[in-house]
Amino acid sequence: MPKVSQQYMDARRTQILDAARRCFLRDGFHSTSMQDLFAESGLSAGAVYRHFASKDEMILAIAEENMREVLTLVHTVATTRPRGSVGAVIADVFDLVSARSAEHDIARLAVLAWSEALRNPTLARQFSTLLTQMRSDLSEVVREHQESGALPKEVTAESIAGALVCFLPGYILQVAMLDPTLVDGVGDAVRALWPDPATP
Repeated sequence: MPKVSQQYMDARRTQILDAARRCFLRDGFHSTSMQDLFAESGLSAGAVYRHFASKDEMILAIAEENMREVLTLVHTVATTRPRGSVGAVIADVFDLVSARSAEHDIARLAVLAWSEALRNPTLARQFSTLLTQMRSDLSEVVREHQESGALPKEVTAESIAGALVCFLPGYILQVAMLDPTLVDGVGDAVRALWPDPATP
């Protein structure tokens, strides 16, 4: 029997997750059955189970992919241009969420995943790990701003980063539930609130 390439395996995994996203957005996590997922993906039960042992594993994979993309952006900004504007970092994250939501509706999926995390300890732990990493990366940006005098030193960098992380769920909720045009100017507003320290 010929060996299946990694590229083929990755393509099937993507096919399954894309189908799962469509099902979850249409019917919710709990109303979606494994049979629904087989039918939507166009694959056999064996092909699906080769990649995911359960529906919960698909939910975890989708939630992690969504969060990982945002985390990667924050980490990249924090490590490559830590002296850049805090507002620009947050606005760039908002822009990513908006673009990805237009393509794959990640905002609505995120809201579904949050509610699922209330009953799924594994998903809750995954969110906690990723949010802790995001907060840590933002703390590095904040410390640079504190050293330059652009942000106050009376409050810890971790606390300020925690406050910044709080903005993200509110933005995601608005993208998921409101007319997208209502959040069009939010990124520019955040950049204006926290401009580049080098800007006079």
